[in-house]
Amino acid sequence: MSTSLTNPPRRELQSFLDFPICTDIDQLDGHIGILGIPYGDPYSIDEVTNDQTNAPTWVRRYTERALRKLERWDFDIGGPLLGGKDIKVVDCGDVKADARDLDLHYRNAEAVVRRMLAKGMLPIVIGGDHGIPIPVLRAYDDQGPITLVHIDAHLDWRDDVNGARNGYSSPIRRAAEMDHIGQIFQIGLRSAGSARPEEVEAAISYGAVLVPDVELQEIGMKAVLDRIPDGGRYYLTIDADGMDPTIMPAVNGPAPGGVTYPQIRTLIHGLVAKGRVVGMDIVEITPKKDLNGITAITAGRIICNLIGKTIQAGYFDAK
Repeated sequence: MSTSLTNPPRRELQSFLDFPICTDIDQLDGHIGILGIPYGDPYSIDEVTNDQTNAPTWVRRYTERALRKLERWDFDIGGPLLGGKDIKVVDCGDVKADARDLDLHYRNAEAVVRRMLAKGMLPIVIGGDHGIPIPVLRAYDDQGPITLVHIDAHLDWRDDVNGARNGYSSPIRRAAEMDHIGQIFQIGLRSAGSARPEEVEAAISYGAVLVPDVELQEIGMKAVLDRIPDGGRYYLTIDADGMDPTIMPAVNGPAPGGVTYPQIRTLIHGLVAKGRVVGMDIVEITPKKDLNGITAITAGRIICNLIGKTIQAGYFDAK
């Protein structure tokens, strides 16, 4: 019989939901991989490192609030996260960067994602700014055609800003130039960002389906989901400022309106059911602006919805 009257000090989570950590690319294996990509392609020297580089750590830290224990019943997905299956989720850590080689972290990110895909893993990426889907999507060049589903307040079709072509205002423009990217759906657009009339014209000319927030709120996410063809391979990129700022306030460019938690849950569940989600990222979280961790918790819940529903759909049963 124990005579202890005290408990060990509380341990803060280091990895997402305390899943095992693997930072050796040669040993990487599993069904689902969580990857932090803290750095983007800076527009100025001040953006080489900014508070968004802390976001992967911030989201991981709050995952115990997103899901207390793996065996707990999750009412959003209709059961425990792993569904009683032998599913291996691995936290791959954060992509390394070099202050003297500002392109290295993009090359590293692409290499890690390529390894994950070669192993049959589902990459789930935490940014960092919205430049990071560019190297991630490059790694899918043998996985197409991929339908890109984009949640954002902003269009992100700039060709360059201050000469930088792979920054956070350009990910959808760069994606549109990739042969393996097919249809593009952009949901929740509102307010005004870096897009000028010529960027809107470029998006429409490509054939991107633009769903402004005013339309989304009138017709609902289910109607938007119905526009996305069945049987596709979908990559979901989520800019935190595309979400309702009452649940994701920790962003640099907040705008009234936006995608609600029930709406993003409907979208994720629907995409998983209608085809195959091949990857997801969530970016642009600025931890110092968070309130009671709600942004990090919401990000964790979004990721849990994807993990839980892909497992229920049998994505990994044959692996």
